[in-house]
Amino acid sequence: MNKVTLEPVAQEFAEHVLATRPAIAVFDCDGTLWAGDSGADFFYWEIKQGLIPKAVADAALARYDLYNCGQVNEATMCGEMVQIHAGLSERVIREAAEKFFTEVIEHRLFPEMRLLTQELAKVGCELWAVSSTNNWVVEEGARRFGIPAERVLAACIEFECEFASDRLVRVPSGDDKAVAIREMIGRPVDGVFGNSIHDLAMLEIAKHPWVVNPNDDLQKIAVERGWEIYWPVGTRGARAAK
Repeated sequence: MNKVTLEPVAQEFAEHVLATRPAIAVFDCDGTLWAGDSGADFFYWEIKQGLIPKAVADAALARYDLYNCGQVNEATMCGEMVQIHAGLSERVIREAAEKFFTEVIEHRLFPEMRLLTQELAKVGCELWAVSSTNNWVVEEGARRFGIPAERVLAACIEFECEFASDRLVRVPSGDDKAVAIREMIGRPVDGVFGNSIHDLAMLEIAKHPWVVNPNDDLQKIAVERGWEIYWPVGTRGARAAK
């Protein structure tokens, strides 16, 4: 395998992170480790694939339209996007998530973030992923960054005899991301990486908050607070065009 060489700005960012010697680092996923919204993409993809019964899919699509209009909040919608799998076997869902991630998201991974997590792991840093996207997709992505499934805190539901129920376990979004970190990690976190306003609460509890590929609202806050902002290579052209 050819060694990947980071651009100077990416190398500088990695060096800044590594210099803080983090013992625990927590990463948001969509927009931070890879481009785009894998939760929304999986939602539309699995409906198109016929994985979700039509009546359930039609109702979910109507709800998603309301979400896009601001009439359903983020955490509620993310929870419902997991609950639509009620009655499906875990094997079927996980096979779909693996196929989806390989076909749709794989090419959108940020290479420098992948290399950063590898370097952090080499120095003994404990890596975690926190996301409001469903755990099946997040676990697929996280393992590509060396983050094991047991360190993924994502939207998830309970199972009964290997079949999905509609009972939510957690939906880490907004303030609940910080809550999940406190409850499940239970130790101070050194570095937190996020890209949206929904990551603000967990960025605030980090010793070192790192803002990656931020949305406008989070970028404004990061500038005001003097947090370091990093734009992955593939995002810079789009940002400059705004």
